[in-house]
Amino acid sequence: MINWAKELKKESFPHKPQNLEIIQTHISYVFIADELVYKIKKPVNFGFLDFTTLELRKLYCEKEVELNRRLCPDIYLGVVPISERGGSYELENGENIVEYAVKMRKLPTQGMMEKLIREGSLTKEHIDLIVDILVPFFKNARTGKGIDEYGSIETVSFNTEENFTQTKGYVGRAINRWRYEEIVKWTRSFIKQNQTLFESRISGGFIREGHGDLYSANACFDDLRKVYIFDCIEFNERFRCGDVASDIAFLSMDLDFHGFRELSEYFVNSYVENSGDRDLLKVLNFYKCYRAYVRGKIGCFTSDDQALPEEKRKEALETARKYFDLAYLYAEGKPKVFVVFGLSGTGKSTLARALIKETLAEWIPSDIVRKSLVGIAPTEHHYEPFEKGIYSREYTEKTYTKMIEIAKEAVLKGRDVILDATFKDRVYREKVAQELSFADIYWLWCFADDSVVRERFMKRKESEDISDARWEIYLAQKEKFEAPDEVDPQKLIKLDTSEGTDLIGRVIERVYGVES
Repeated sequence: MINWAKELKKESFPHKPQNLEIIQTHISYVFIADELVYKIKKPVNFGFLDFTTLELRKLYCEKEVELNRRLCPDIYLGVVPISERGGSYELENGENIVEYAVKMRKLPTQGMMEKLIREGSLTKEHIDLIVDILVPFFKNARTGKGIDEYGSIETVSFNTEENFTQTKGYVGRAINRWRYEEIVKWTRSFIKQNQTLFESRISGGFIREGHGDLYSANACFDDLRKVYIFDCIEFNERFRCGDVASDIAFLSMDLDFHGFRELSEYFVNSYVENSGDRDLLKVLNFYKCYRAYVRGKIGCFTSDDQALPEEKRKEALETARKYFDLAYLYAEGKPKVFVVFGLSGTGKSTLARALIKETLAEWIPSDIVRKSLVGIAPTEHHYEPFEKGIYSREYTEKTYTKMIEIAKEAVLKGRDVILDATFKDRVYREKVAQELSFADIYWLWCFADDSVVRERFMKRKESEDISDARWEIYLAQKEKFEAPDEVDPQKLIKLDTSEGTDLIGRVIERVYGVES
């Protein structure tokens, strides 16, 4: 395989650009040569695409130009040959052809939708431009025989089941097993219960040859004059064709993911109003779930790419988790809040860390939150008297308020969370119940024999534990601890951490109804 990133120089291009930027993806090389862009497909086969021969690469270059001209006729200029002469390569020379490239005009960098989202400058006016171009696009897109089957129950089920099969190996790493099973169950149930709806989408003419990859990475604005929607899927008809709702759901989901929920709603409502496709709303969350799950799957695959730096792979895995969180919300999932509470030294953080491994929940420990509020490192110790200094009532109030704020933000995005603090005062427990009432809250009450706790504090002196608690603090807390009488007994799990039993197993069984 020729490494075009190394072989093509400025001199290889007919217009001899002053600047040459090279971007490499898993399926292509992209050369930005001043105001022109050339894209070369890599000779790879991933099952869902096959670029392994020169003939196939030429075919898909031609398809890419043909299909993308539907939305960007003035951007996609054509397919050009690459020739080889004496060990050097030239673009747009047809004498001894060794490769083909898609030739495009460069889009305005400052107008990329991803950039506008990062800057927070995306507006309803931008969305209006998108709707104005998409309504006629879908109305005129190919439909009928050869396209309609992509909206059938069989194809829709094949697509969703393919996702679930391909992500099984990531359960426990990118998504916990209970969420995975819930999404699978919800998806299958939706399809089974809505066969008539899926059939009506076909008979109503809503299965079209669409875009297939309609999200912010593939949209660009020329100020507020025009929008370019580019880079549709050319290599696989099954990914490109389907219910119009699937493409609309993709961009709507993408806006949700980036925190633009109001614009997401505005986009969907504007499209429905202008297209008259009101039944789209009935399948919207189904396709949002599907699209979020696909993005999660891509993040998983990226996290296993050994060619990427370790940091990029970790980032890809965390991104996958965020997409799966969103898919879970669309599948009517209810995020869980685990409040791990009890006196200092009773094993709360040990239990919390074990729970993270099982649930992949976000850990919010009071020790770290408290110290971050005063600008000190988590490992920096402040051995204050009981309820003095950074452990005063004032700072404790601020700490719990911040913890709940962090938890609320995470839960609204679909993430399970673990709140790790003493919660010895009923008022803070009630605040959790009130502020996070939309979540499924479980209260894990840790306690232990005094002798066990005292021994733990002795051992802490020899470790790098982040807690500042000591034996005398434990005794003072014990005097003021308010029993959780206000908590629903069905949601309260009492855990004697003095015992050598499988505490996590007991939690999992109570919460999920299964053994760990």
